Amino acid sequence: MSHMNYEAGMFGRQERLEYSGEGAPKSRRWLWITLAVVVLVGIAAFFMMGKQDGAAGKAAGKGGSQQASQSQIPTVTIAVPGRQAVQTVISGTGSLAAKREMPVGVVGEGGLVTRVLVEPGTWVAKGQVLATVDRSVQVQTADSLAASVRVSEADAKLAQANLDRAKALVSNGFVSKADIDRLTAARDQASARVRVARAQLAETQARNHRLDIRAPEAGLVLTRQVEPGQIVSGGSGVLFRMAMGGQMELRAQLAEADLLRTHVGSTAQVTPTGSTQVFSGTVWQVSPVIDPSTRQGIARIQLNYDPALRPGGFASTQIITGAQDAVILPQSAIQTDAQGNYVYTLDAKNQAVRTAVVTGEVTDAGVSIARGLTGSERVVLTAGAFLNPGQKVIPQPLKKQ
Repeated sequence: MSHMNYEAGMFGRQERLEYSGEGAPKSRRWLWITLAVVVLVGIAAFFMMGKQDGAAGKAAGKGGSQQASQSQIPTVTIAVPGRQAVQTVISGTGSLAAKREMPVGVVGEGGLVTRVLVEPGTWVAKGQVLATVDRSVQVQTADSLAASVRVSEADAKLAQANLDRAKALVSNGFVSKADIDRLTAARDQASARVRVARAQLAETQARNHRLDIRAPEAGLVLTRQVEPGQIVSGGSGVLFRMAMGGQMELRAQLAEADLLRTHVGSTAQVTPTGSTQVFSGTVWQVSPVIDPSTRQGIARIQLNYDPALRPGGFASTQIITGAQDAVILPQSAIQTDAQGNYVYTLDAKNQAVRTAVVTGEVTDAGVSIARGLTGSERVVLTAGAFLNPGQKVIPQPLKKQ
């Protein structure tokens, strides 16, 4: 009985083992298939992600290299300068003076000054009395001569009457022809004495008139060197100084080269020392000689009267000698080396091109270019010292203010 159970148990176990052996291969195949599918999907996903990352990396690398290359190209400020009128200005300094200074002294015999009628800064007319000289003796002499004129005129009148009466009687035979000749000569002598007396009176009156010190021309009194009670004569020197018409001038000292470029008629701006006021004038005379010691000459600039223009004062001037069209560039655009002055311009590919130039006048607006540019080029205004010919740049137009 027990043996039978044992076999039954054995057979039962065997049946269970055989049953599980038949199902196991089938379930394992499905498992392996599932794992293979998962692995394939993972591998495919891995390769796809790798390609995407590679493409992104290449794009990023290319963009980075372009950005790095772009960052190495310098940016410069450029402008097309064009052409504009440039004035040629010559600077100079000198002293202010009267354009036509007139020294006034004693013209006549002189005497005691009784009155002085003007002060420095007074405007006077031509012939106006500046000072009077005592003429008491001269007046008496003139009165005496005036009386002599009247006496001689009376004698001449009487001589003419005698001649007329004699001519009326000559036809009746009462007066001879010889008497007529004698009376005619007496009449002529009396007339001559009248002329002599009148001439002497006129001379005395002229001398008396010259005793007064008068203005030779209309103008401005600059200085006075005489006082009442002073005795003056022809050797007393200058008593007054006048500026004819009140006109002033600046006697500007100019270098020899500048004097050659200055011509009569050039306009000028004059600024007295210590003043901000500017006066307009005109060059009216250019010195024909050069001082051999200083190598300078004088340009005389005419100025209208103004109280601020004091003769003897110092002033500076800007003389405008002409104007011409030229290219104007800032100083920063012009470079200099052993070969001379040059600027950088840009070609169609934005590459720097060295262009030799010849500079001209330097003004407040900049430096004029005499030769080398037409004004239509794109000129590098800044950073030119750091460029090389053929170097590519990024142009940035100058912003207009």
